[in-house]
Amino acid sequence: MNDSILSGKWREIKGEVRKAWGELTDDEVNKTQGNAQSLIGLLQQKFGYAKEEASQKLSELIQKFEAGHKETVEKVSDKANAKIDEAKTSMRQDDLKH
Repeated sequence: MNDSILSGKWREIKGEVRKAWGELTDDEVNKTQGNAQSLIGLLQQKFGYAKEEASQKLSELIQKFEAGHKETVEKVSDKANAKIDEAKTSMRQDDLKH
């Protein structure tokens, strides 16, 4: 699991953690402060997962988050590039008029 992703994107990911494991309270999730080992321990304690199982489930959640995040970035990038292309075309047309 990529600990840097978990800690770096903690504000965004903790919402996904709460959705995936709705029985966790905000306090419990916040106490882990985005630390993977703390979160794995919490999952073990609350749900009876073995350490490997908790680690795997958290990794899967992070992978889904990354995939969704990447897709969003690509969509925004595509829209921005389309707007840039429109602006370039408009500028060329204006230059031809003058």
